Amino acid sequence: MLNPKFSLFILALLLPLLGCSPAVTSQPAPLKLVADIPLPGPAVRFDYQSLDPTHSRLYISHMNADQLVVFDTAHRTVIANLDGFPRVHGVLAVPSLGLVFASSTGEHKLAAVDMTTLRITAKSGPINYPDGIAYAPAVKRVFVSDEHGDADVVFDATTNSFITAIPLGGGAGNTVFDPTSGHILVAVHTKNQLVAIDPATARIIARYRLPTLEQPHGIALDPASNLAFIAGEDNHKLALFDLSTMQVLTTYNVPDDPDVLAYDPALHRLYVAAESGNLSVFALNGKALTLLGSTEIPYAHTVAVDPETHLVYLPLQNINGHPLLRIMQPINTP
Repeated sequence: MLNPKFSLFILALLLPLLGCSPAVTSQPAPLKLVADIPLPGPAVRFDYQSLDPTHSRLYISHMNADQLVVFDTAHRTVIANLDGFPRVHGVLAVPSLGLVFASSTGEHKLAAVDMTTLRITAKSGPINYPDGIAYAPAVKRVFVSDEHGDADVVFDATTNSFITAIPLGGGAGNTVFDPTSGHILVAVHTKNQLVAIDPATARIIARYRLPTLEQPHGIALDPASNLAFIAGEDNHKLALFDLSTMQVLTTYNVPDDPDVLAYDPALHRLYVAAESGNLSVFALNGKALTLLGSTEIPYAHTVAVDPETHLVYLPLQNINGHPLLRIMQPINTP
């Protein structure tokens, strides 16, 4: 009979070769608290965030409050709390246009907000269930995940007009723009696929299997390494996907219900926020990830990171009866 310790050692060696990783460890994430900033509104759910480092602003969708929070990251103060965004999900700042786009899910529309006046300039639709948002700069088009409509919906960013809905054949997860290929990438839930779209033609050009994921949703990219990080909601897995070969390299375990991912390209750190209230931190080394630790934080299912300051932002819906923005910073960095 094999020695149990020796068996575990052999298993640890074999798992990466089989395309999976050991279970998430209880080691705390290498982060320390910088500040807890009170946020306005009721103690209800937040969703996506979008950082505009050029203007030191963080836009936070306060989903169940129907509000968009505008936060000054330089002075750590709330600039505005904007009304008029029923069940807001996705948000994306596009400084080159001077606009912020938000998924007004409750009214099935995409809202455009002027960055200077902070006023809504347009609302366009229809979108069954708008969620994630991406922007293709060369053609000035906005792509919106229609999660329940099984499509990616396309808008002209300059006129805020509807162009088309691209059928995906399954629920749309997060939608992102890949600056290396110039393509829009969408995770498709029930197909367990990554779909590539040509922004100019608004047509699907390829579908790629994600065999180790169930219900892929969250996506983050590292353009410098030509890699994608994709989270499977239903089987709590994280896939490292090579955008050169368009194949899954390795799959890692993460806490239950991974949701939003954020990547710091300077520190090569990936943050995975889960609906189960866990934040996991990975280090990218070449084409492999190393889990640095995972920390329990109530309601931490959405995360953003500033690539210049390396600060990590976590809007938490209910801490002692009030919402707050938790700001953390990495420790033990190279």
